[in-house]
Amino acid sequence: MNPYVPILAIGGIGFGFAAFSVLAAALTGPKRFNRSKAAAYECGIQPSPVAAGGGRFPVKYFLTAMLFIVFDIEIVFLYPWAVSFNQLGLFGLVEMVIFILTVFVAYAYVWRRGGLEWD
Repeated sequence: MNPYVPILAIGGIGFGFAAFSVLAAALTGPKRFNRSKAAAYECGIQPSPVAAGGGRFPVKYFLTAMLFIVFDIEIVFLYPWAVSFNQLGLFGLVEMVIFILTVFVAYAYVWRRGGLEWD
């Protein structure tokens, strides 16, 4: 038996369930529309045609997003390492310590430069 058949079967079941859920919701859901449901959700603030400040986001917003992505990717690398920790042995431990130290140096640099302070 091909070892990929169970993976494909689970993927097919997941796709089928997602398609069935969307189709069932479209067929059985209520069809009452009004102006408030058609409007974008803005937390009670009336949307304006031009954003405040000319429509530009502060650079701090993008820097915070990039920092989140960097540290989120670090966690993605830690999960497989934790799962196979016993098989990797001392070599895996040393490599992960070097990786974490590298990320910590970047974190300390950003912290010292004030990149984590939101004004």
